[in-house]
Amino acid sequence: MPDKVLRMTRSEASGRGLRPVMLAIAGDSAAGKTTLTKGLVEALGEERCTSICVDDYHAFDREERKSKPFTPLHPDCNYLDIMEQHLQLLALGRPILKPVYDHTTGTFTRPAYVEPREFVIIEGLHPLSTKLARACFDVTVFLDPPEEIRHQWKIDRDCAKRGYAPEQVIADLERREPESAAHIRPQRKYADIVARFAPIATRNDPPDTPLSAELMLRPTIRHPSLSQIPTDDNRTAMHLKILRDSDGTPTDCLHVHGHATTEAARGVEKAIWAELDVPGGPPQSLGRITDDRRSEPLAITQLILLFHLLSLREGVR
Repeated sequence: MPDKVLRMTRSEASGRGLRPVMLAIAGDSAAGKTTLTKGLVEALGEERCTSICVDDYHAFDREERKSKPFTPLHPDCNYLDIMEQHLQLLALGRPILKPVYDHTTGTFTRPAYVEPREFVIIEGLHPLSTKLARACFDVTVFLDPPEEIRHQWKIDRDCAKRGYAPEQVIADLERREPESAAHIRPQRKYADIVARFAPIATRNDPPDTPLSAELMLRPTIRHPSLSQIPTDDNRTAMHLKILRDSDGTPTDCLHVHGHATTEAARGVEKAIWAELDVPGGPPQSLGRITDDRRSEPLAITQLILLFHLLSLREGVR
């Protein structure tokens, strides 16, 4: 189905309340996609949300890839055409039989029958890589951490959960770099929101301080007003700036510093939530890193995405 026809078909389905709200979270390996997705699923409730990693559409298992001239970042290492078909079905409210790739063993397991719920969150390396795939989404996000931080996250994760040695991960990162530059980072330009988690270079915060968040809120969708956040004031833990995007377009950029207090964050969260016609308040699970540790920048990021999902849900009904 051509992308323009798909958009028209989804628009017609919206009027009848027959389709889910679709969110894409794209980014390179170990950019934080799964962490962000899990928090959103917990906040929405598993009974209302379907989440899928499109890295399951790898064309080769780990052993087979050793003989290939490319890495999983290359389109030829993935069944992107099948991914597109499945995204279209989900976007129209229809079930799929999804492949399953086990990242622990590097092998494929039994396919999974997946039905879309009210919200569908798609995360992975390639969700924004084609025009047809992008047409399936209501909101798109690209995670863009500094490379040195992402590299450390990948080393930590792959050694702890996937059985690699540090030198293997470092060698793999070097091998992947050309394809990351050619096929992953270009997806950034298609995102409605670009999120960057990193420390503030000018501060000497304690080691356990959460990373700060920089959220580029592009005018491709309507964002919450954020009128309660100061503008261009670096002395506050949260502030808005107007930046020039890569194409020269002025774009709002929200900074939430890692040292932001819970009190300050709660005030912003309540103001954002007040724009929604949803009972109760912001989910308490927002920003949770561990059972006893919370990140205010992560909480604000997740809440802005919840704002879009819940407001769009009202429009689909």
